[in-house]
Amino acid sequence: MRRLINRIFNTSSADKQLLLQLEHLLGFTPIYVDYYRLAFMHRSKPEEVTDSNERLEFLGDAILGAIVAEYLFKKYPYQPEGYLTELRSRIVRRETMNNVALRMGLNKMVQYNQNDRGLSRSHIFGNALEALIGAVYLDQGFIKTRKFILNQIIKAYIDLDMMESTDTNYKNQLLSWAQRNNHVLVFETLDEKMDATRKLFTVGIVLDGNLVAEGTGFNKKEAGQVAAQKALAVLNVTN
Repeated sequence: MRRLINRIFNTSSADKQLLLQLEHLLGFTPIYVDYYRLAFMHRSKPEEVTDSNERLEFLGDAILGAIVAEYLFKKYPYQPEGYLTELRSRIVRRETMNNVALRMGLNKMVQYNQNDRGLSRSHIFGNALEALIGAVYLDQGFIKTRKFILNQIIKAYIDLDMMESTDTNYKNQLLSWAQRNNHVLVFETLDEKMDATRKLFTVGIVLDGNLVAEGTGFNKKEAGQVAAQKALAVLNVTN
């Protein structure tokens, strides 16, 4: 506690608030606050892209994947590689990380262009969580980062039992259904346009030559998942 108090008296008021928020969020006192400030800086906010959290997100994504893989490897000693790969994918996918980030309150900490309303509905908060992991790694090292991911993310917010029994990869569900029933299924990019500062994609589901559903997103993967979810509902496909 003395270490935190000394640090607070030697920082700006903005950094004081950030330090207190971070200590509550992380469970420890950060050393290099600049890493964390950058982790919460979306590219829509700074004037230069080099000031955004994208590089930290790249680093955090790799570390998250490795630690989750190790955790699942030890937790499920008799499960095959395919099972572990699929479960890891469900944990680290954008939708899951974004949900965790919102529950952690990162949406109140991320700096972004709030005039772009679509950003608040995208995955920028999950991306910021991955950037935060990168910041923790650079600031505290691997062991503390591993502890943060296991305790503050997986054990606190990930329901593995539910995740094992629920498949939210709508694209895979739709492709499997089409293959079982001998349908020709195509994911077709119908439109690309600028929405404020970002591209917005529209992807269509074409089944046996007929368009059955459309979805939009800020990348083709996201738009494809939205379209697939709609197509599953239209076609009344159940697991």
